[in-house]
Amino acid sequence: MSEVRPFRALRYDTHRVDLGRVIVPPYDVIAAEDREAFFDRDPHNAIRLELTRELKDQSTTDYAQIPETLAEWRSAGVLRRDSQPGLYPLRQRFTDPDGCEQVRQGFFALLRLEDYERRIVRPHERTLEGPKADRLKVLRAAEANLSSVFTLYEDRHDELAAVIGKAFDGSPLATATDETGMLHELAQLADPADIAAVRDFMADRPLVIADGHHRYETALNYRNEKRKEQPEAGPEAPWEFILVYLANAYAPGTLLLPIHRLIVKGGVPTEAAWSDRLPGWSSQAVSITSPEELPALLAQHLAPLANRRAFAVDDASGSLRIFSKPLEQDGELTIRVLHREVIAGVFGLDEAAVAKGAIDYPKSAVQTAVDLRRGRGAVALYLNPLAPEDVFRVTEAGDVLPQKSTFFYPKLPTGLVFRLHEEPG
Repeated sequence: MSEVRPFRALRYDTHRVDLGRVIVPPYDVIAAEDREAFFDRDPHNAIRLELTRELKDQSTTDYAQIPETLAEWRSAGVLRRDSQPGLYPLRQRFTDPDGCEQVRQGFFALLRLEDYERRIVRPHERTLEGPKADRLKVLRAAEANLSSVFTLYEDRHDELAAVIGKAFDGSPLATATDETGMLHELAQLADPADIAAVRDFMADRPLVIADGHHRYETALNYRNEKRKEQPEAGPEAPWEFILVYLANAYAPGTLLLPIHRLIVKGGVPTEAAWSDRLPGWSSQAVSITSPEELPALLAQHLAPLANRRAFAVDDASGSLRIFSKPLEQDGELTIRVLHREVIAGVFGLDEAAVAKGAIDYPKSAVQTAVDLRRGRGAVALYLNPLAPEDVFRVTEAGDVLPQKSTFFYPKLPTGLVFRLHEEPG
């Protein structure tokens, strides 16, 4: 199914730059007020290849500075292209939003672009035309993949980990600690037998896009443009492929974290309201004395209910209530049931109220509990994460996940590897 290939990465020469000062978060999570700080952090910061310094200039720019900057940095030796092709494993050590230490391992590769209709590469969310138009200008100007699409594959027994892990037996190609304290270790897997093993393994598996839908769809649009311009180029043309990062959805450090709900417009339901409006749900109460206890309490009382519909309620009263009921056989995601039966059914918040800001979507349970106790909002609803099989099941059916149902953590920085359209693949 998925055709992955090795490539010769264009990378920063770490003898000339501090990699931790030139990598940057994905373009779409950089706040407008933070752009200048990244531009000024280092004259070779990767943001200069992705965004304008001022947000107001983004709509009118043609990004003509990108190829000029790439050429200048290559001429100066700041960027160098590897002499041999390979796959590029990446190991990241980080702290998750609730303070737990994690390690994620994946790898960069080229992926043959596939239309969604073939169900080989599957989206989990819908996109907007504005961002795609902007990214198409970048791709046309750069003729390069400057940031990767983050994809997930199924490997329930983590079979591929041993092959990818070989790349870390020696010294990594590069290491970097970013502004959040996350450690990134980049290596290369160049042995033809190992590459063949990875390619064979991936050939049987579809991919789900975790992050980078706009970049992927932009690459499809660019590919289609180039096919019309150069119909003789054939299936090995460079625009037939895209730079991706691949991670096993079932590996411990691949976090599909929940996005919780904070009721900011509404009161605390009475005991009778919970009972009357949630028939069929059972509940238990556990004591909570501080937000710092929350991760352990959720792990002890909510996580074991992953095979049921379940959520936890916190109203800052010192009692955490766990609600659950058996799964129906319809395959409906719990997040959809929560909005229908709890947010609408218990709190009386319909879609119009939600659209007007009646609820927030926090990602850290601990920070949500802190905010709640400081008077922000009335009730927090904590959720279990979606299971990887939920993501693959929904996307295999051609559907997308509900809005704000999960986030894939951590984000991938831009600047670890670039891929040029200078040769086939």
